[in-house]
Amino acid sequence: MDKVRTKPRGKEAVRFALALICAKLTVPLLKLTRHNGTNFPGEIAMKICPAFLRYLDKPARLLAVTGTNGKTTVTNLLCDTLTKAGYKVLSNRAGSNMYPGVATALLEGVSLFNKCSRDVAVLEIDERSSRLIFPHLTPELMAVTNLFRDSIMRNAHPQFIADFLTRYIPRETKLVLNADDLISAAVSPHNDRVYFGIERMATDVTECVNRLNDMRICPKCAGRLEYDYLRYHHIGRVHCVDCGFSSPAYDYAGADASLDAMTVTVRDRGGRETYPLFSDSIFNIYNLVTAVAMLREFGMEHAEIKKYLSQVKLVGTRHTDEEVNGVHVINQMAKGLNALACSRAFDYIASQPGRKEILLLMNCLSDERHWSENVCWLYDADFEFLADPDIHIIVTGPRGKDYFLRLKLAGVREEQMDYERDEFAAADKLYLEPGSSVYLLYGADDSLDLAFRVREKVLRLAREAKR
Repeated sequence: MDKVRTKPRGKEAVRFALALICAKLTVPLLKLTRHNGTNFPGEIAMKICPAFLRYLDKPARLLAVTGTNGKTTVTNLLCDTLTKAGYKVLSNRAGSNMYPGVATALLEGVSLFNKCSRDVAVLEIDERSSRLIFPHLTPELMAVTNLFRDSIMRNAHPQFIADFLTRYIPRETKLVLNADDLISAAVSPHNDRVYFGIERMATDVTECVNRLNDMRICPKCAGRLEYDYLRYHHIGRVHCVDCGFSSPAYDYAGADASLDAMTVTVRDRGGRETYPLFSDSIFNIYNLVTAVAMLREFGMEHAEIKKYLSQVKLVGTRHTDEEVNGVHVINQMAKGLNALACSRAFDYIASQPGRKEILLLMNCLSDERHWSENVCWLYDADFEFLADPDIHIIVTGPRGKDYFLRLKLAGVREEQMDYERDEFAAADKLYLEPGSSVYLLYGADDSLDLAFRVREKVLRLAREAKR
């Protein structure tokens, strides 16, 4: 329950009332002009009344999700499930996870008299924005999906973000943490918490095969960590060979995960239930288990969660798959500047059978000199997964030559690659062979619209291809 809201007084009350009216009026104007505007109403309100979020009436129950990867997917799973269960839900499900986006989401459920008509809010929160958001609201439950290296310019390193969250997460918030990730599992040690994770899978290893592993030293004694099993990077079960420190025990355990049956069983003290998987990536098994843990903590029963969660699908901006003329055209998000997200996408593609083609569209549209950080993150990403003769890669956009160099250093042969500066012309270099899969890899922000426009061209080319 939110405990932060207070009533404004004097001039502050006037500023808040003006901010509320102006922000509410921008919503129909944005719709009339066909603008998305997921941040704009909140930006207007914040400029008029900086403490707008503090005074805004909120639902009785607030849930939050943060972390490097998976927070949008988990937020959408929670929002859809609770909506199907009959709750009136507010959410910034489009991914506008900074202060203005959160304010805009909450604004939707509030009248001009500042009375909230919704039961629950599910909010995706950017890790760095927590210092601006949490002084004004207190989530009842908050999931931290994982913490990895992200944009170096903005996020530095994962321990910096973990310390940042520890500093600003409200003490009253109960945390739902990933026990398989020691970095996020250690966030806010004084808060009440439960842990989720996935038990050993057939594909697990004991030695890291990725370029990145940010948990090699014991956080207790600085001794050597040894992995009981390792999934990717630093995700897995670990113990210290010197002091005996080990990963936290699971309160919510994903067991018997099967990519053949496309199911995972979630076990906790209150029972167990087998859930259908909505994706065959390990990332999304974690997202599913995270959502189940949050919903169980919210108070829902396993049978009820399964009933509604099984009706939910991945958001189209994250993953789409359409077969045309024998060719699978797949849009797959792989955040630019995020080595971990790209590595997981590369590993997944390499594991799929048959002939594959890849269009690398990450951070293309606005990758300009005046804002872009350097390309060092390319050398943290596992492009080595793509050194497979069954993979044809087209590098494109302003960073195309940087990708070309990195791929050569990863062992990808030149005859596997093509370069085309223009993103739309790059689609003409696809072979589009029957039985093959074409992956369009794109980031979360500037290249999203571009990727879907390029996808339409690829689909058209596939339809027109002579067989």
